[in-house]
Order: sequence, then structure tokens, then C-alpha cells
Amino acid sequence: MRVAIAGAGKLGFYLAGCLVAEEHDVVVIEKNEERRDIIAEKLDVLTLPGNGASPKILMNPDVRSADLMVAVTDSDEVNMIVCMAAKQFGIPQTVARIRNLEYIDSYMEGEFHRSLGIDLVISPEYATALEISRVLMIPNALEVGEFAEGKVRLQEIRIRSHSPLINTPLHSLALPAHVLVAGIFRGGEMIIPHGEDKLLPHDHAFFIGAPETLTGLETGGSGDLPSARNVLIIGAGRIGFHLAVMLEERGLAVKVVDKQIERCRALSQELKRGQVLCGDGADLEFLQEEGVSEADTVVSLTEDDKLNLLVALLAKEYGGKKTIARLSRTEYMPLMEKLGVDIVVSPRLITAGVILSRVRRGNFLSVSLVEGAKAQAMEVLVSAETTILGRKLKDAKLP
Repeated sequence: MRVAIAGAGKLGFYLAGCLVAEEHDVVVIEKNEERRDIIAEKLDVLTLPGNGASPKILMNPDVRSADLMVAVTDSDEVNMIVCMAAKQFGIPQTVARIRNLEYIDSYMEGEFHRSLGIDLVISPEYATALEISRVLMIPNALEVGEFAEGKVRLQEIRIRSHSPLINTPLHSLALPAHVLVAGIFRGGEMIIPHGEDKLLPHDHAFFIGAPETLTGLETGGSGDLPSARNVLIIGAGRIGFHLAVMLEERGLAVKVVDKQIERCRALSQELKRGQVLCGDGADLEFLQEEGVSEADTVVSLTEDDKLNLLVALLAKEYGGKKTIARLSRTEYMPLMEKLGVDIVVSPRLITAGVILSRVRRGNFLSVSLVEGAKAQAMEVLVSAETTILGRKLKDAKLP
């Protein structure tokens, strides 16, 4: 497939790298010369200077022959215009990153986007908030992926030293019915296990099965992380805004802290019971006064990776039971987990997974990137032409 990407920022660069690794033809359109030079130096892609919405660019044969246009510039409006123009020039599929709530927070949004020629709208902030809310509703889960319209769940759990699951071959484990160990993340490497493999303390294990069958595994498999009831959110930006509203709708007690008075006012108008406090989430005295020790979960969602790490560590030090931190630079994810952050979320990885699902459309229904994209979980439609149809899985000769 040929994919045109408008915008060579962090998301555009990361997405281009994923697509090149899968041997897609990639064309990157970027006005900034420095960004173009960086991506051309590090990736085997074609770069074009200019605006992705300009007729000159869209008439370029390398762009016009694209199967998919992905618009991820820094401007929502530019992304929308790029997709609209790309459709007019015959590019079949379009994806736009849109962040502004005015463009996505409406019951008519689907019809509005289709009228502009946008096939898929992705909001990294909303998708990240949704991912965090799923994790918070499942004790002990570090990451949750859902497939088959919610009928199948992939659940990541940290294996504790006292877990009854350790040091036993997988084929002998007393797991609930229809639950499989799909992966083991150990020492920075992802292992796709066989029956003789064993779970060890501190492993991150990926269990897959029906949601109801995984319920009995949550406490027996991994320790004593609490159910979320009282959540303290540091940062009332777009992710914090979406997350606070979602959690309150699910009946959780929510308290949000942000230094910007405008953000606090906007969020306070949306929450019915939750508290919104204007203050510094990295201030020790302030955290103690606002009951960080009483929070089941502290979620740090500022735009500063270092600050998110600091807040998570301070929360742990002063009694916070579970910590979640937003991270922009995915290469730091293992380090943050080693330092004691329970869960690290990356809007870039979540967004890339959604877009990759669109790139692989057809038999690929959904894609989830796990552990900093060291592995992928894919939902695939088995067609009548599939070569492994009717074979036992052990005889399918999968990679």
C-alpha cells in the first residue's frame, strides 16, 4: 500500500517508521525543511516540501497514487482541508487527527466528517482517556485491549513474587477456561510463549480470553492493586478533561488539579460532583493537603514527561496506591516502569494503533501496539481463501 502522510511531527515520524517497517510505500509531505531532513535521513521514505492540501502536491504522481492520506499536521483545520482535497483528487481513504472538541464533540460529527471527505477521525487525547478509563475499571490491569466488539479482551498483568502462577509450565497452569497466555514481556524483550515456558516474578504477562473469564484472574494472578474509586488527576488538558468526564459518568469520585485557571473553569462546568482545584500538582504540601494518600489512583497527564514522572513518584511516596503517567517519548517507557510508575500511557502509540488498523483494512479489523510497540495484537477476518483454513493451529506454520 502507498500511504501519504501530511505532517512530519512526532506522530507523523513514528507512523512513517511503523509503515516502512511493514514495507509500505510512504510519502511524507512537510513544509519545515528541518523536519523533512530528519525523516529523510532516518527512514526510507519519499519527502516532499509543501502543504498537503495544495493542488501542486496532490497532483504529484507519488501522492495522487496513494491509497491512503493521513493528515497529522499541528493544525486541525489544515488536517481537515488536506483530507477534503485528497478525496477530490481521487485518494480513496483519508484519516485526520483532530483535537479541538468543537469538531469532534457532537452527535452529528460522523455525518459532518463524511461530508468533508474524512473516513476516520482520530483524537489522540480522547483515545488515551478511553484507554486509561478501561484500565481503571479493571484492578491489576496494566493495559487492556478489546477485540471482537468487546467479546475478547487482551489484558496485561504484572506478575508478583507471591503469585500462584509462577514457576509452573504454562500447559500445567490452572487458568480459567478459555484463557491463554499470549505473551510475556521480560527483560525488555517480548516472548511469544509455548507450553513449556514459565511465568517468573516481575514478568508482564498478556492474558487473552472472554472478559468474564479473565475476572477471576485479576487478583489471583498478580497482587493487590486496588479497584479505582477515588481518582486524583493532575492536569486538566484535553486528556484530563475527557478522562474526568468519563470517570464521573462511571460513578467514580474524581478530583482534578491544574495550574491554569481557564482549564479549571472549563472542566468545573462539565463535572457534576467532581472537584477541580487550581494549584501545582508537583507541590508536596499541596498534594498532602488535597489527600493524595486517600486516592486509589493518581493519574499525571501534563504535557511534561519529567513532571509526570516526578508527580507519580511523589504520589507513591506519600501514599498513592496506583499511579498512571502520560509519556510522549516512548523510548522512556521501560525506565518509568522500573522507577515505580505502575502504568505508562502513550497517546502516540494509541493513535498509531488506530491508524495502522485503517492501513491494514480489509482482513485486518483492529491493531493494538503493546509494550512500546515491541509486539502487536491483531484482529483478523478469516476469509474463504485463507491458506490455513481448516487446519489445526499447530500445523498452520505461522511465523
